[in-house]
Amino acid sequence: MSADKNLPTALDLPPVDPLPYDIAAYFAKCDEKLGMVPNVLRAYAFSPEKFNAFAQMYNDLMLAESGLSKLEREMIAVVVSSCNKCFYCLTAHGQAVRAISGDPILGEKLVMNWRTADVTPKQRVMLEFSEKMTLASHQIEEPDRADLREVGWTDRDIWDIAAVAGFFNMSNRMASAVDMRPNDQYHAMSR
Repeated sequence: MSADKNLPTALDLPPVDPLPYDIAAYFAKCDEKLGMVPNVLRAYAFSPEKFNAFAQMYNDLMLAESGLSKLEREMIAVVVSSCNKCFYCLTAHGQAVRAISGDPILGEKLVMNWRTADVTPKQRVMLEFSEKMTLASHQIEEPDRADLREVGWTDRDIWDIAAVAGFFNMSNRMASAVDMRPNDQYHAMSR
């Protein structure tokens, strides 16, 4: 069975009709800023409750005040997604890294092999922790948190690193399970 390119996932879960005002306004803002509505949002639009929970958590983790920059949060998203081989998130968040950093090489290196990327020592430890959390979270111990503190991350920052990594591990698994499809526009953006 071939995939319907108009559906954001392999599941037949159309958005509620009509969209609630707040979701329609959110979509309009995305379209204005990005020139599209990301398929991850379209995928959740079948349930206003699920949409709102997803959007609220995403916005809190990725946009709220934090000791992590927006770029660092996107870097975590890409490294976690690379470990999980999540095509949707690698495409969408790889583009975000390219856009925020202004460096398409950084975005590609983080997607392919983050260890080759030109990152600060502080960011390297953050990404190592995110990778370990993704591949072997049960092995994280106090020395892993101590490594983060040693390069300047606070305990609040460690919480945020773990929360972003945890969120993208969940999102990657959902995206893979339902064959979430990235918008074609992402591939050409910020190159």
